[in-house]
Amino acid sequence: MKIKINQEDCIGCGSCVAICPDVFDINQENKAVVKNTNTDQGETDQECAKEAVEICPIQVIEIEE
Repeated sequence: MKIKINQEDCIGCGSCVAICPDVFDINQENKAVVKNTNTDQGETDQECAKEAVEICPIQVIEIEE
């Protein structure tokens, strides 16, 4: 599973970080980033990331299986 964030469109609201702080963070440009770029996230992180996709108000998070 690979998590991608469209940095250009991200508004930095932090909803992904609030729901999934082990996977997402906000960088210095106030944009969401994936903390661990390793494609082998644990099952808990995978479920959490899927929730973040749903909660993102701009829908800039994508998951590739």
